[in-house]
Amino acid sequence: MRKMSFAQNEYYHIFNRGNNKQNIFLDDGDRARFLFLLLFFQCDLPPLRINKSVADFIKNQHRVLDIFADEVSEIASNRYVALESFALMPNHFHLMLREAREGGISQYMQRVLNSFTKYANTKYEKSGHLFQGPFKAVRIEDNKQLLYLSAYIHRNPREMDGWHNREHRFPWSSYSDYISHNRWGPLLEQDVILSQFTNKSEYYHFVKTSAAKLLKEELDKEIRLD
Repeated sequence: MRKMSFAQNEYYHIFNRGNNKQNIFLDDGDRARFLFLLLFFQCDLPPLRINKSVADFIKNQHRVLDIFADEVSEIASNRYVALESFALMPNHFHLMLREAREGGISQYMQRVLNSFTKYANTKYEKSGHLFQGPFKAVRIEDNKQLLYLSAYIHRNPREMDGWHNREHRFPWSSYSDYISHNRWGPLLEQDVILSQFTNKSEYYHFVKTSAAKLLKEELDKEIRLD
């Protein structure tokens, strides 16, 4: 049982890995599916056309916000949780979330993880648990830790083959959205981080020179993800 209770308008590091360290995402379709659950489940809207969203994103990324313009506006106005940053790794994920409404993070994560588990079990003809127990959560205590977490999440992909010093190009994290065009508009909140930098280039330099990934145990003290 999780001992933590979430507080409204506080920020949290949310993470989990695959059961028995197995990979969660086996192809881009899986990654896109999980990403769109993260984006569209931020409020109580009925499930959207996720299959179409995934196909459109993989084929032509910039059309997504145009197709769902009305839904995006409603989510941004009525969210119970706000997605601040994310990184989808092969066997685990990292999120920074803000609790926008009481009970929001718990409701959000339950919907996202249950929906993705059902999808993956159906696709790969499996049953049982996909994730290693309940998701883990660490409350962000101050601004220094907030900035540290932002760099930590966005540096995460550099540990994968082919992505060292190229993590800013990794399509399955929010790093590129912070330093270039935000693909998700209001579905990805950035102001709490970017407002502390003169421009996006300054933020890029901050992440690039950060030691966050060298001190990962400081935040992931409840679970080892590697």
